[in-house]
This record gives sequence, structure tokens and C-alpha cells, in this order.
Amino acid sequence: MKIYRYEENPLITPADVKPYHDGFEVIGAFNAGIAEYNGEVIMLLRVAERPISEDPKIVKAPIYNPETNELEIITLSTDDERYDFSDPRTIGINEVGKGWKYLTSLSYLRIARSKDGHNFTVDPEPFIYPSNELETFGVEDPRITQMGDEYYIYFSAVSPVGVGESLVKTTDFKTYGHLGMIFAPENKDVLIFPEKINGKYYAMHRPVPKSNGAPEVWIAESDNLRYWGNHKFLFGLREGKWDDARIGGGAVPFKTEKGWLELYHGATKDHRYCMGAVLLDLEDPTKVIARSEAPLVEPDAPYEAEGFFGGVVFSCGVLVHGDVVKMYYGAADTSMACCELSLSEILDSLTYL
Repeated sequence: MKIYRYEENPLITPADVKPYHDGFEVIGAFNAGIAEYNGEVIMLLRVAERPISEDPKIVKAPIYNPETNELEIITLSTDDERYDFSDPRTIGINEVGKGWKYLTSLSYLRIARSKDGHNFTVDPEPFIYPSNELETFGVEDPRITQMGDEYYIYFSAVSPVGVGESLVKTTDFKTYGHLGMIFAPENKDVLIFPEKINGKYYAMHRPVPKSNGAPEVWIAESDNLRYWGNHKFLFGLREGKWDDARIGGGAVPFKTEKGWLELYHGATKDHRYCMGAVLLDLEDPTKVIARSEAPLVEPDAPYEAEGFFGGVVFSCGVLVHGDVVKMYYGAADTSMACCELSLSEILDSLTYL
């Protein structure tokens, strides 16, 4: 598989994004949804900001308060045995009945724009910022599905009651309307197909079972994009392969002559995230036709192997022009990059079932 990584990679780093909050630092600008609008490439970045702590024994957790519409900071001491500080991304609560964790950063969605798809300018303010009780810990990992002149944006909404998937709609990337949470916790990595199929909308999603089952990919259908049902298991983990620990949707599926092509992420048990592909039937996307035996893109470049969470290639959007698939992706949970792949080579690389 020939992969052309852009010479400008990483295209956007935390240093390119000015913090929105005073006293904060940007630690990640990654996992962006991708669209084309008004002659520009729109990169809807997940921006993660962390409150700066001058004391190494003090850890701060930002929380959005929907009643006051303000951001509040919880300050905790690493000497406090009620909390687990072993993961720099979270603060565990060592109390019975507390099934959630504080986050050490707040994520929101911010637009970066480009005329050529290589050089981006980041908007000075957020486009989508936490706004309700289901988003108090932030909003993450957006995808964008275009249908006509409407762009549907959906993202992980994080709060103490879990991580679900919320939906908004825009026509101009200036304003948007909330359509509510479309998949309840624990669920993420939702991908809405860009057109109706036999009169139905379809969406892939990734529930996280707590009793039986594993984090694997399901598919559902809808009449109106807001209420989803007829859920079916789509494809799962494969022991001993590159996707044996965790999988989930990546870029929005797109139509090819052989089927709906979905570039999805898979992780090994040592948390190495790669991108592969699955091919679904054009008339019935609940049917899997083919799948990648080996990854298409692996975290081999230095900016993919090293970062806030190294060894990660994680795409939330592609642009397809003829045989060229431009895959934009988060690198090491830190920055944004892009590579180009051949559509025909991707299809030829799949193992047909």
C-alpha cells in the first residue's frame, strides 16, 4: 500500500492553537471532522485545554456548569488518597458508588480552514462548546456528514452520567441547532451514512457493554436522523490481529462501485491504534463484504509514534476525489495530519468474505 504523508505534517499542533481560556494550555488539537464548504476544507478540531498548575502536587479538573454557563475548576491534591492520579488524562475517584472520573482537560470543537487542504488557519473561538448537562466534561471526536446543503455534526458528549453521541446541524459553519443525544451512554464513534438507503438513514455506532460483549461496531437505522432502532451487530474484534482489543468507526462511509467503504480504527492490547477498512453492501449496509487483514495506515511517523498518547493514528474524516482518498487523522492524540491513499489499492487490499 502506497501512502503519501503530507510534507507539512503535522498540519496543526497544539502550538498553533491559542487557548480559549485564560490560565489554560492547549494539549491537543486532533481527531477532527472533515468537510468541504464554500471552496474551503473545514477541519472541525477537537481542542483539549488543560488548566495550568504551578504546583506539581495540585491537579485541576475543569467542569462546565450549565446553570451558570461558566467553567469551574476543581482543585485536588495528589496526596489525597480518595483519588487516583495514575492516568494524566483522568482523575479516578476511589469511592464506592462513584462510577465516573474527572477529566484533567476540557475538549470543545474549533474550526480550522484551508484553501488547499495543506495549510490551515484556526478560528479564534470555539464553534461548538459545552452547553448542557450532558456535556459538562466536554465534547469530543466530531464527524461531519453532508446531505445536500446541510451538514450534520455529531460528537461524543461527556459528563458524569457517561459518554453518549449528540447531533447538531449547520448550513454555514457559523451557527447550528442542537438535535439532542441520538445514542445514549456508553456509546461513541457514530458514523451517519451520507444518503438514504432504500428509504432509511443508517448509522454505525460503538456501544461499550459492561457485562457481556466487547467494544465492537453495530449499525442502526432511522426515519429522521434523531431516533434510531433496528440495531444489529456489524463486525467485531479479531484475536491476534491489529484490531483485537478495540475497534470503532473512523471516517464517514463513502460510496464506491464495490460498496460502502468505511475506514475504521483498531487497537491492539498494547493500545497501538491503526486504520483499516471494511466494505459494506451498497443496498444493505448491514452486510459486510470485505475487510482489511492488515492495517492500511500504522503509527510509524515520529509525530504519530510520540505525543500525549503515542502510537495512535485515528481518522474522523476523509475527502475523496477520483482515486485519491485524503485521510485526515489525529496523530498521537496531539496533532492533526493527512495522508493520501489510492482508492483502487484500498479495495484491492481487502479480503473478501
